[in-house]
Amino acid sequence: MAQTSPLPADSSNIDEISKSFAFTTRLDDIVAWGRKNSLWPLPYGTACCGIELMSVMGPKYDLARFGAEVVRFSPRQADLLLVAGTITEKMGPILVHIYEQMLEPKYVISMGACASSGGFYRSYHVMQGIDRVIPVDVYVPGCPPTPEAVLDGVISLQKMIADHKPRPWRDNWVNPYEQNK
Repeated sequence: MAQTSPLPADSSNIDEISKSFAFTTRLDDIVAWGRKNSLWPLPYGTACCGIELMSVMGPKYDLARFGAEVVRFSPRQADLLLVAGTITEKMGPILVHIYEQMLEPKYVISMGACASSGGFYRSYHVMQGIDRVIPVDVYVPGCPPTPEAVLDGVISLQKMIADHKPRPWRDNWVNPYEQNK
């Protein structure tokens, strides 16, 4: 028996049939869709916010639903830096070093009052916000922030990626620890 093709050989019919299942979009939108749904976070948890970050990764809140389940502990394999907790001045150069090792495009979420503004620590050794050393894309408020707030921060970052929002704070960033040459 002869096999028959499911599609007719007529090219005009092929064009009509292909319109029923083909879609068009911009390449930038497809790339942004892939980036926003495949964030690979690098957790940098130092205090109680780190415990809250662990709960976000757990089964109750399940950050994996938002495409950020592949937690990496190497900056060369991550594109999202989640800074959670108190950052001291001595940690600043290390945080910058980790940020510089991350691949492009890279994103930063500052989680909690301590990482965002120094929290209730107003002393010489606590950094008054990580935005003094690295650019921050999303701030998550709270002491410690609730898991829902962290999820909202991730969703806000995903929306920023999908909408191609310009990030001048990141584009104009210079390493504060480099010597002026």
